[in-house]
Amino acid sequence: MSDPENSIADLVPAAETVEQAIKTRRSIRRFLPDPVDRATVERLLALASQAPSGTNMQPWRVYAVAGEAREALSKAILDAHNADHSEDEREYNYYPLSFPEPYKGRRRKVGWDLYGLLGIEKGDRGRMHAQHGRNYEFFDAPVGLMFTIDRFLEIGSWLDYGMFLQNIMIAARGMGLHTCPQAAFAPYHKIIREQLEIPEEEIVICGISLGKMDPDAPENGLVTEREPVEAFTTFIGL
Repeated sequence: MSDPENSIADLVPAAETVEQAIKTRRSIRRFLPDPVDRATVERLLALASQAPSGTNMQPWRVYAVAGEAREALSKAILDAHNADHSEDEREYNYYPLSFPEPYKGRRRKVGWDLYGLLGIEKGDRGRMHAQHGRNYEFFDAPVGLMFTIDRFLEIGSWLDYGMFLQNIMIAARGMGLHTCPQAAFAPYHKIIREQLEIPEEEIVICGISLGKMDPDAPENGLVTEREPVEAFTTFIGL
């Protein structure tokens, strides 16, 4: 008797579904207000927790916020953002201190592609600042996810964490939802820690906005370019 979990008939549609979820995952920057219930968030996180981790350590910790708690968190961070606070209080560097090519060019292109869709011209620092602040409103998503890791853990656990985060984003697509991963939250770890009662032993890594995409928002038309496989792969023996 064949194993139904490993039959060709089952594996082909599953592979196609996964491929479609990966292809349609994008960073969404405006969401619809449609609520996402707790049962859906729990299911999503349970799926994501199937990610591998060294010796099954499972280093992820998640704080899921919605409703008044999400609004209060957004307001507190936005107030600090508009007062120009916290940018010098990072607990870790997400980006390098300088950007050589090709990274500098890619970074600039995605920024100007987004601003172009929104009609923000070069030098318009006010609108750039306001658009960056949209991060802290979770781009209007009904659910915000904040992620932390125990401070004593090493780089291997951070690598494992990336697989967990990717699982969240891919699983969300399978549920008809979209996401936006946001390192922009990290500099405001003190405010996030206070609002969500996160202990000092945990580092705030990032946030993710979760909800349904607003199909009419121009910023959601942004599709970032990818390098061809030959540009980043060395084939040996293949």
